[in-house]
Amino acid sequence: MTAVLAGYLGEEPAAFGLLAGALAAFSVVGAWLAVIDWRTHRLPDRIVLPSYPAAVLLLGAAAATAGEWHRVLGMLGGGAALWIGFALLHLLHRRGLGFGDVKLAGLLGLYLGFAGGAHLVWGPFLAVVLGGLWSLALITARRATLRSSVAFGPFLIAGTALALAGLR
Repeated sequence: MTAVLAGYLGEEPAAFGLLAGALAAFSVVGAWLAVIDWRTHRLPDRIVLPSYPAAVLLLGAAAATAGEWHRVLGMLGGGAALWIGFALLHLLHRRGLGFGDVKLAGLLGLYLGFAGGAHLVWGPFLAVVLGGLWSLALITARRATLRSSVAFGPFLIAGTALALAGLR
C-alpha cells in the first residue's frame, strides 16, 4: 500500500488524500479495536460496522479518482473473501474464533484487497504467525496453557498493518 500511496502522491493528489484518509481511519480504528479486544476479548459492532462504509467510500473514491477500477473489485473481493473464510473457520471452531473476528477480517480484507492479492494472503498469514508467537511465549512463560484464550483481533490488525506497509 505504501507504493500505491507514493504513486498517488506524484500523479493523483486527490487520490492520495483519499487514500491517506482511509489509512488514517484504519490506524485510528485499528488501534482502538486492538486495545478494546486485548482488554475485553470483544470487538464492538458499534465500531467495526460503521467502519465498513467509511472504508468502502474512501478506498473506492481513491481508486475511482485514480482511474484504477481494478482496486475497487479487489477491495470488494478481498472483504468478501476474508469474511467468508473467517466465517467458515468460526463455524468449524466457534470457541476458537469469535464472530467479532469474522467481521473484523472482512473489514481488513477491504484494505488488503485494495492493495492487491498478495497482501490479501500475507495479512492473515502474518496475523497467525504473530498470534502464534505470542501464545507460544505465554505458554513458555507459564502464563497460559493450550486451553487459554488469546484475543486475535490485535494480531489481525497488526498482520494487516505489516502487510500494507510492505513488510512481508
